[in-house]
Amino acid sequence: MIDWLSELWASVTWGQILLGVGLFLGSLALSFGAIAIVMVKIPANYFSSHYKRDFLPGSSFIVRWGAVIAKNIFGLFLILLGIALSLPGVPGQGVLTILLGLIMLDIPGKRPLEARIIKRPAVLSAINNLRAKYVKPPLELD
Repeated sequence: MIDWLSELWASVTWGQILLGVGLFLGSLALSFGAIAIVMVKIPANYFSSHYKRDFLPGSSFIVRWGAVIAKNIFGLFLILLGIALSLPGVPGQGVLTILLGLIMLDIPGKRPLEARIIKRPAVLSAINNLRAKYVKPPLELD
């Protein structure tokens, strides 16, 4: 077993290591960037029960449903990516990526799950600190 592992390690080149490090840093930057944009852009009362949801008001039925389907597919992708990012040794903000995916999904019962994630002190303070940096009010929770 040790011989197999040492052979595998000996076959790894510096180019492969640099490619792995580059992918690590690239995925980390993309994850942080996407999360930061959404968390700054959402309304402060988004997680409040008083928030009125209306996706693409004034658009035609076909455009609205096409966008809703695309948004839900992207949300599912983000949830799966967040689960992968939550694994040990994988870079990125797994919990925040899952939250971003949940925000994108249109499923019944997602509000309690979103609230449970957003009410985590570390998550809420990180988001509110980011929002304060861009002169946005802190998130309002029920």
